[in-house]
Amino acid sequence: MIGISEIKLICPPLPNIPWQEKPADCIAPMWRHKENPIIGRNPLPEVSRIFNSAVLPYKNGFVGVFRGEQRDGFPHIYFGKSSDALHWEFESEKIRFTDENGETFQPLYAYDPRLVKVENTYYAIWCQDMYGAAIGMAKTHDFKTFTRLENPFLPYNRNAVLFPRRINGNYVMLSRPCDNGHTAFGDIFISESKDLEFWGRHRHVMGKSENWWENLKIGGGAAPIETDRGWLLFYHGVVNTCNGYVYSVGAAILDICKPSKVLHRCANYVLTPEEWYEERGFVPNVCFPCATLQDSESGRIALYYGCADSYVGIAYTTVSEIYEYILAHDCTDSHDRSLGKR
Repeated sequence: MIGISEIKLICPPLPNIPWQEKPADCIAPMWRHKENPIIGRNPLPEVSRIFNSAVLPYKNGFVGVFRGEQRDGFPHIYFGKSSDALHWEFESEKIRFTDENGETFQPLYAYDPRLVKVENTYYAIWCQDMYGAAIGMAKTHDFKTFTRLENPFLPYNRNAVLFPRRINGNYVMLSRPCDNGHTAFGDIFISESKDLEFWGRHRHVMGKSENWWENLKIGGGAAPIETDRGWLLFYHGVVNTCNGYVYSVGAAILDICKPSKVLHRCANYVLTPEEWYEERGFVPNVCFPCATLQDSESGRIALYYGCADSYVGIAYTTVSEIYEYILAHDCTDSHDRSLGKR
């Protein structure tokens, strides 16, 4: 008989996933890479900071799309590659995007990218200007040419991320509608598309809660991870303190076939600013999840997160440990468990 807390990752093996064992004195469900941050300040001559970035396995190594804050203050997306997912080599020039005709089509600025493989295509999703904060998308097969797609949503919207496979035949994307400023509100919504051009069937997934660390707003983080118990979602939650916003990492399990339905939601954060590189930086007190690597054989998960809008860090867990922690601190309510239709 399968135990209630047993869970398996549905993904290819990744034997070269970065990993460190849990320290004996760690009581949290996630633990930090001892050599954090893995990307420091001034990584390129024209880039002062890289943070809020996403990575994926590719061939025998790893690739990533990185938020590079240029010295003129504008963010753009840079490409990087690595043999071990810890030490990165970045191209010195920002990614050059083209339209479907091969003509240059650069966003005015671009930030907080995600990177997701769906079938045989890689998709980068980011926030940009489209007469206000909106979602930009591009596809690539070789990480040499990036072709822009139609913007999926009207402004104002942020924190978009694709699911790594179609669900019921459709592409599925999480996003967080917002306003034209540093939004003081926000819930996670889900949308579907047959062709990545026309989006609809919008549903509410979950909103802020009474838990202090996410009582202002929440937003999507890393691409959902498929398991035999549902989609494991790492997201960010925000609280407004007397010293400003604090960003922490939360975790939830979404229904595998109807992911607007939340099966389990953790009342506690699973990672919050505690280390110097999370508490001190350009924007202090930020842990902002953007990507994961996972290995189906061992159940290991490596979470990549932005630190204080200044650095990139890694935290580790296993699918069993994080799932058991979510179940032990489940605070799902009737609104979460609904399909999000009104």
